[in-house]
Amino acid sequence: MVLLETQNTIKVSERKYMSDIEDKQRIVEVASRHFRLVGISKVTLDEIASELGMSKKTMYKFFPSKEDLLTDVVHGIMNRLRANVESTVASDKPFAEKASELLGHLGRVIGTTSKQFLIDLQRFSPGLWKELEEFRRQRILTSIRAIFIQAKEEGVFRRDLNVDLFLLIFLNSVQNIVNPQVLAEQSFSMEEALRGIFRIMFEGAMTDEARKGSHLFETPLATMAER
Repeated sequence: MVLLETQNTIKVSERKYMSDIEDKQRIVEVASRHFRLVGISKVTLDEIASELGMSKKTMYKFFPSKEDLLTDVVHGIMNRLRANVESTVASDKPFAEKASELLGHLGRVIGTTSKQFLIDLQRFSPGLWKELEEFRRQRILTSIRAIFIQAKEEGVFRRDLNVDLFLLIFLNSVQNIVNPQVLAEQSFSMEEALRGIFRIMFEGAMTDEARKGSHLFETPLATMAER
């Protein structure tokens, strides 16, 4: 009898645990969509709770503050992007396919992220912004060094290209242009900035033959993400 009661208690606890995980995931998904669309400052926890048909008590149980929720949202974005990029880089596909996939991964993020989100993130959560910047530099952009080397080995990039110098210039171009201050002052979008950097850098590094046959940068990133 005692064993049966214990088993029933465990089952109830497991169901509650799974329900909590699902509720938390729903909150993060809705918050991510709203934060990235209109910015962080214009979204409240009460609005998210209302859309989900969830009580404020339940919302605040998982996320006592907007900062806590924002942290989960940003970490989710980083984790998904890292997994996608690392999978692409580790594959045995040729450079052109890998480059197309990478642009698609970035397109999925950029296509659903507004300038205002980046501006608000840097303004209201500088620590999280710094974490995102470090992630972008150390975990994502430097992981593509391998495909730069591959491009050189396949004859897509020129033989005289210094890969480490090329990577350094590429990293600093992204960091200094695709940031809230610059984007807020310029008419071009985040997608246009990133696609422009890729095109200028990559076409400059390509051999004449590879450049003539390449159509990699003619398609918008958002369209590439749909493939």
